Amino acid sequence: MSDAVLLEVVNLSKRFGGITALNNVSMRITKGEILGIIGPNGAGKTTLVNCVTGIYKPDGGKVLFLGEDITGRQPHFIALKGIARTWQKIRPFYNMTVIEAVTAGALLRTKDVLKAREEAAEILEFVGIPRSKFEVLGKNIALIEHKLVDLARAIATKPKLLFLDEVVAGLRPHEVDVIADVVKKVNREMGITLGVIEHVMRFVMNISDRIVVLHEGRLLTQGKPAEVARDPLVVEAYLGTKPV
Repeated sequence: MSDAVLLEVVNLSKRFGGITALNNVSMRITKGEILGIIGPNGAGKTTLVNCVTGIYKPDGGKVLFLGEDITGRQPHFIALKGIARTWQKIRPFYNMTVIEAVTAGALLRTKDVLKAREEAAEILEFVGIPRSKFEVLGKNIALIEHKLVDLARAIATKPKLLFLDEVVAGLRPHEVDVIADVVKKVNREMGITLGVIEHVMRFVMNISDRIVVLHEGRLLTQGKPAEVARDPLVVEAYLGTKPV
């Protein structure tokens, strides 16, 4: 893992009417790391990613990617710069085949459909989708396959930084382990830096180099997984009571 800062969020704020979803949040993601982003429901995790990826325009603060100010830029601009994401609510291409869905991601970088399809096939095999599934419609694949196809489509855009938003939500324990192995492989073998939003603590603590914790729109704490797990502030935020 390099010490180079890939993404820097500085005093980021976002409000929805009278609700402050993010309140002066500052954090960094270092090149090559897997950063876990955790916190109770409503902590601001997805709002943070939406502000970074151009879905929302922040009300205050800055987003710097490789030193460039990308605050409030359009999603396609940010994707071309090298930031991708998966979605908390799965957005499968129900009436497209698996290979077509991932080819769509690869077309961000090339106009050559055949080349994009070849790249999509390689990525699908990399994440563990067999060729026998390539021509199956999205509406006919299992939940874990949806998760892997969504991941493959994001990888196909050739990101430097990839955010995974609750990628193991709804999966069975052994399926969570499968996704964990794939995520670590993506980071290690593809060299993609990852920001992982997750509620499944066994998963996020296992794969992360470092954890940041959001609570009520603020950065509560950050550190190594073992340090964060023992932090009384984190226990209180999750359980709603001070540890005894």
